[in-house]
Amino acid sequence: MSRHLSDVIYALVQGERHVPYRDGKLTRLLQDTLGGNSRAVMVAHVSPVSCDYDETVSTLRFAL
Repeated sequence: MSRHLSDVIYALVQGERHVPYRDGKLTRLLQDTLGGNSRAVMVAHVSPVSCDYDETVSTLRFAL
């Protein structure tokens, strides 16, 4: 996941005045979806394989 996207989502959740949409191409493209009165759906892809455990936990924490 893009660090920029997580920064934008965090700023929106915290109700901050400045939301860093321009910090990344993906966040700039998603600006209308993330910042308006619209709803967004997140799909988290997780793996049952033990070598992917850390990445799966990180993904689930972010998706919650």
